[in-house]
Amino acid sequence: MYLSWTAGRLDRLHARIDAARAALDAQLLRRASVAQELATSGVLDPAASIVLYEAAHDARQAEEEHREVAESELSAALRAVFGESEQVEVVRAVPGGEDAADELAQAVRRVPMARRFHNDAVRAARALRRHRKVRWFRLAGHAPFPLAFEMDDEPPTALADRPA
Repeated sequence: MYLSWTAGRLDRLHARIDAARAALDAQLLRRASVAQELATSGVLDPAASIVLYEAAHDARQAEEEHREVAESELSAALRAVFGESEQVEVVRAVPGGEDAADELAQAVRRVPMARRFHNDAVRAARALRRHRKVRWFRLAGHAPFPLAFEMDDEPPTALADRPA
C-alpha cells in the first residue's frame, strides 16, 4: 500500500513538473515577444533596439540545451535597456506605450514566479526520488530525472517597482 501511494505521489509530482514547465515556457515566450515588439516599435534608440531585439530573438530561437543562457542574456539586455526609469518614461510617453510598458513589467515579474514554481516541483520530486524504497523498487519508472531551470531572472529596477 505504501509503495502504491508513493508511486502515485511521484507520478503527481512529475505531472506538476510538466505543468510548471509549460507555464514557465509560456512566460518566457511572452517576455521575449513583448521585448521583441518593443525593440521593433521605434520608441527606443537604435542601439538599445538592436541589443534588445537580438537578445529576444535568441531567447525565442534557442535550442533546449542553450535556453537557460539565452534567457539569462535577455534578462541582462532588459536590465541594460530599462535599468534607468527615464527609458521606461520615454516608452510610456508615446501613444500605446503605457500598455506596452505595463505588459513588459508584468512579463518580467511573472518569469521569476514561474521559474520558482517549476524549481520547487523539481526539488520535491528529487527529494522523493532519493528515498531508498523509491530507488530499490524503481517507482519512478523510466521518467527522466527532473532538472531545475537555472537562469538569471533579475528584473530591471525600473520595471520591477511598477504596480501591476
